[in-house]
Amino acid sequence: MKKDTDDGTQGMDYLSSLPRQVVFVYLPLAIFVFVLLFPFYWMAITSFKPDNELLSRSGNPFWVINPTLAHFNKLVFQTAYPEWLWNTVIVSVVATFVSLVASVMAAYAIERLRFHGSRQVGLSIFLAYLVPPSILFIPLAAIVFQLGLFDTRWALILTYPTFLIPFSTWLLMGYFRSIPYELEECALIDGASRLQILWKIVLPLSVPGLISAGIFAFTLSWNEFIYALTFVSSSEVKTVPVGVITELVEGDVYHWGALMAGALLGSLPVAIIYSFFVEYYVSGLTGAVKE
Repeated sequence: MKKDTDDGTQGMDYLSSLPRQVVFVYLPLAIFVFVLLFPFYWMAITSFKPDNELLSRSGNPFWVINPTLAHFNKLVFQTAYPEWLWNTVIVSVVATFVSLVASVMAAYAIERLRFHGSRQVGLSIFLAYLVPPSILFIPLAAIVFQLGLFDTRWALILTYPTFLIPFSTWLLMGYFRSIPYELEECALIDGASRLQILWKIVLPLSVPGLISAGIFAFTLSWNEFIYALTFVSSSEVKTVPVGVITELVEGDVYHWGALMAGALLGSLPVAIIYSFFVEYYVSGLTGAVKE
């Protein structure tokens, strides 16, 4: 009788044959990648299709026969899209920077200063992230009007941290928790202040967590729609998500080519950032849930 062994490799041996790898690994991955990337493919081919192909019922709808750049030309030179893109960059970068500074201070204080009720404060900060923005924008709108910030970039820069800081703080709390406290104790013995410890020891060791929180905050700011639609009305102050929807839809007429071109160009910066920092992003999230 053959003796059964359970050395921890039996599960991997099951996938040693090529047919099983195709069925249980490559085929599910192929389906997942197809479902994930097909909307981007459709967006890309639609932005290059001329209007006659977009409205035609004949031909292959999944391919472009006569590609054109007319939709990009209309988007860049006949609309305020460059201004929308610039507004989105300014708002996203400034809101992300402000949120990271506040999150670093809050996360370090909760995890390292160990004051009474620090855990409850950390939990309440994370619970604040769970409040839907569709509820928060109602009281925030009154504050924006009272401060005279309506229809300005500052209305978005000052309101975006309300949903960026809670999650970034929770993420950095987990990453700071993974840093050995003995390093700070040695620095305290040598006479370093808390600010010096944070700047010279904790932050250099927390670069993956900072990048992860920064990418998260930047992505949310870049794609935010509700606040940008509520607090901004002038075309020259709009961001890309709001400008594309409100300016390229005229009644019941949808300029699909220009809409898809705007969505394609608007998604490229985030995709580029993810491609450069994906390793730091994954390691930052892994460090946040390590303990």
